[in-house]
Amino acid sequence: MRVFGLIGYPLSHSFSPGYFAQKFSKEGINDASYRLFPIETIDKLNELLASEPNIIGLNVTIPYKQQVIPLLNELDETALDIGAVNTILVSKTSNGINLKGYNTDVIGVRESLRGQEHHKNALILGNGGATKAVAYTLIQLGINYTIVSRMPKEPTQLSYDQLSEKIIQKNTLIINTTPLGMSPNINDCPPIPYQAMGPNHFIFDLIYNPEETLFMKKAHQNGAQTLNGKLMLFSQAEASWQLWNKTENNYL
Repeated sequence: MRVFGLIGYPLSHSFSPGYFAQKFSKEGINDASYRLFPIETIDKLNELLASEPNIIGLNVTIPYKQQVIPLLNELDETALDIGAVNTILVSKTSNGINLKGYNTDVIGVRESLRGQEHHKNALILGNGGATKAVAYTLIQLGINYTIVSRMPKEPTQLSYDQLSEKIIQKNTLIINTTPLGMSPNINDCPPIPYQAMGPNHFIFDLIYNPEETLFMKKAHQNGAQTLNGKLMLFSQAEASWQLWNKTENNYL
């Protein structure tokens, strides 16, 4: 039995096992399972691989998309450029286990933003591993972006306190990469001036549970278009499956 799974902490919010269970059933895949592996620190990864020798591939989520990189043997060029990994291919070699990191989040972001290439300026809320994939994709699409963070790391970044209505009006594409609003904390949302949004705004929340976050709800109430993270989840999951099954010609 081939084993695939997701590492992160915590993992109670994940839809991935259900997604892959449905995929395996629909496609008649009987030799694979997909499981959750909540590891409290990234250092536990080697212990996990030793205890689960049938692991072929892993997805990586919060908070390990950047922390996992030093534990890998190889990085795909895209993952290297982005500086974050969400997919690991585990293979056996004569020297032991080889771990190669990829980033399929970029595929999910690109699919989610299809038809939104006309936006000129974007705000990315958050500054974690997923932020890097979003920024990479926006560069590919020719969209200018500004990162908004509780603690800006660079002069070009903004804090939430600096967000004015004028800034919101200028940036018609706003993407939330933070966990604010994720179940079970559904009453949380990024602290931004929602009243400045309008019909020209497209709001993309990487969260998929709940299906409509408070961030999305407030934006929609002010006339904005909204999209949750389900399409991104499905797209990156399919790309991960291709990688694990060594069909890399279909990747990117």
